Amino acid sequence: MLRVPEGERLDLSTYDARATPAGPANKAEALADLARMGERLADLQERLYAASTAGDRRRVLLVLQGMDTSGKGGTVKHVIGLFNPSGCRIKAFKAPTPEEQNHPFLWRIMKALPERGEIGIFDRSHYEDVLIARVRELVPRSQLGRRYGQINRFEKSLTHDGVTVIKCFLHISNEEQRGRLLERLDRPDKHWKFNVGDIEERALWPAYQEAYEIALERCSTEAAPWFVIPADRKWYRNWAISKLLLEHLEALDPQYPKGDFDVAECRERLLAAE
Repeated sequence: MLRVPEGERLDLSTYDARATPAGPANKAEALADLARMGERLADLQERLYAASTAGDRRRVLLVLQGMDTSGKGGTVKHVIGLFNPSGCRIKAFKAPTPEEQNHPFLWRIMKALPERGEIGIFDRSHYEDVLIARVRELVPRSQLGRRYGQINRFEKSLTHDGVTVIKCFLHISNEEQRGRLLERLDRPDKHWKFNVGDIEERALWPAYQEAYEIALERCSTEAAPWFVIPADRKWYRNWAISKLLLEHLEALDPQYPKGDFDVAECRERLLAAE
């Protein structure tokens, strides 16, 4: 229900950021369901990693995009916290460094991809190069237009190499963002999260919404679809993304590899040894 239809026009104003489609009725139910999912997610993660030791190339990449305060960091904390951190590869993308600017925009993305058996998480991603780059006019429109096709080809190549790509747009309302920014100002322990530039970015809200609509329209493909996650309710955001991860991992159905040794003989030898 959260998947962006391929090839259709998208109007984010028609998506309710406080909606709870196909989910728990309240926070208590969501937390209880999340705890149950956590056990299954951890089991599937272990099986995915175990399968990689026998040559299985499959892995998962979770892409998180959204406006400031939409909960990308919170998702990493509350959802990815259900996994064994040793099997996760988390990357938060900031403004490109001078070295990164000297390479094609996908260069830094390719360096951060998960290895086989891992679960990768991108806090922001290659989509920044068609979002802020569009809003701030950092590149010519002709170059920007080509990037959507480059992204689609790149993501398709990932799926051919065994990567399951799960792209989540955390859809927060303008009103909810204002409230979260005010909370950061009202609480000294949240001041470190506040950036004066966030106020300027809010003035560009319509331009960012348009940039997201274009990116989601052009880059929601069969190989790597986008999902719009209502993010005003943090508990629903966490539940929905956990559910997506669970569904995709269950579809992969990784299996523990069989041992390439004689179990009975090894057991006998071990018992006989001092």
